[in-house]
Amino acid sequence: MTILSQTNPNQCFYGHSIGILVLDVKYPCVPGNVANATSYNYPVRYKVVKGATSERLLWEKDKSLIQPFIDAALELQDEGVGAITGACGFMALFQQQVAKELEIPVFLSSLLQIPFIHQMLGGKKRIGVISADASALSDDFFQSVGVVEGTPLALTGMEDQPEFYGAILKRKGTLDSNLIEKEVVAVAHALQEKHDDLGAILLECSDLPPYAHAVQQAVKLPIFDFISMINYVQAAMVKHPYPGFM
Repeated sequence: MTILSQTNPNQCFYGHSIGILVLDVKYPCVPGNVANATSYNYPVRYKVVKGATSERLLWEKDKSLIQPFIDAALELQDEGVGAITGACGFMALFQQQVAKELEIPVFLSSLLQIPFIHQMLGGKKRIGVISADASALSDDFFQSVGVVEGTPLALTGMEDQPEFYGAILKRKGTLDSNLIEKEVVAVAHALQEKHDDLGAILLECSDLPPYAHAVQQAVKLPIFDFISMINYVQAAMVKHPYPGFM
């Protein structure tokens, strides 16, 4: 096969279409986590947003992080990725500013899927959102990704779950994935029991996709997460011919 292409003067390596911005935090990331490269069947490229800790993004909503986010995204763009995602749903806070500065698609937050899910459900059913910390997920995060007022949501979080809180939010250095799975399933069950009109659940946190299958087995609903969004964009960025026959 003959390939004709123009050289990118800033690019020394090729073959990755998705760039991923990650927070400047350190804890175990199991397969299925956005920050674990084995979660994908295609190559991805990571970039740490220096100084962007969970504390500064989730609870402080530190607007001074805008420039570090833009700078890291521009580096990924220069390195040749075709689209840029994030690895924390709370990155929604900077979705609009980063997207305006780049020439390639930007989809920083899993919350971007809410308008899509809302239309998919015909506006008739409620969307459950399981967040890392529901108390920190204020309206400005939703507004930044185009969620209109009146969208029927049911919010809950993992902040009261001991293993998740210690391993992810407090970064104790160890992580019991089986225990976190039980915690997430319990939270999903409680959400469904509280809202009998749930039509789907969105896992906001990038640490929760490893447990999406278990959640779906428990609640029998469509489950959306960061990985479903990233795979969707990857499928749009890299199309493949169909090998079938008639």
